[in-house]
Amino acid sequence: MKNVLILIALVIVGNMAIAQEKLYLVFEFMQVDNDQEVAYAETEEFWEKIQAQRVKGGDITGWDLWALSPGGEQQGYQYLTVTLYNDPVKMMDGSSWSKLMERAKAAYPDMSEADLEKKLNHSSSTRDLAVRIFAEEIAMTKGDFDMSVGTVAQIDMMKVGLMDYDSYEKAEMEIFQPIHQKAVDSGGKANWGLIRIISPIGSDTYASHMTVSMFKDYKQALNQNIDWSEGATPASTKAMQDGIGLRDMKYVYMANLIRKAR
Repeated sequence: MKNVLILIALVIVGNMAIAQEKLYLVFEFMQVDNDQEVAYAETEEFWEKIQAQRVKGGDITGWDLWALSPGGEQQGYQYLTVTLYNDPVKMMDGSSWSKLMERAKAAYPDMSEADLEKKLNHSSSTRDLAVRIFAEEIAMTKGDFDMSVGTVAQIDMMKVGLMDYDSYEKAEMEIFQPIHQKAVDSGGKANWGLIRIISPIGSDTYASHMTVSMFKDYKQALNQNIDWSEGATPASTKAMQDGIGLRDMKYVYMANLIRKAR
């Protein structure tokens, strides 16, 4: 009986550790000229196998490639890569790249090291890595969601004053997250998350937070219909308005997942 109780306790502790594991993310926004679209697609196809080996080797926990809409040359960025970590130090200090050539050789065992180096160095010529952001996920709805290729995301870029972080995040988690959870439970969306930017921060930065709503496809995304006033009370309405007043909605992207490695 004692051994059984110990086993149960270990399972509970293990499940708690998994549930409490935080997600850290590196967002890299790419600018790709129209005449480089084909070359860039080939570049990311090449990198996808390497990223899969990085996941397998424990360097990262995942990698995604998203096509952004709108994506015109005068509208900022056309693509976004998201690299996932479970360790903020590994995300920030560059150590996850220390075995890049080893991972590349595992992904392409028939290529010589010289050819691999040439291919890796050529990657930067197909796109302009315009913006890199280090971030952490601080809230997420519950539910079973398998983010498959074809998933659509609505990415809302927010700017919040440094002194208002706590109040804004509290509003998102206490007022808005339950509404998004209800939409997830009813099949209106697949997932919702709140992301805080770790670096860069400050008054001159473009955004401090993101909210990301996931949908299984564009049909679900375009048919989302949340009644923000349902069940509202004067107190909750005021709290919602106060929360909205704490952030500046800078930009909204629609994104389509076109490649992933897990």
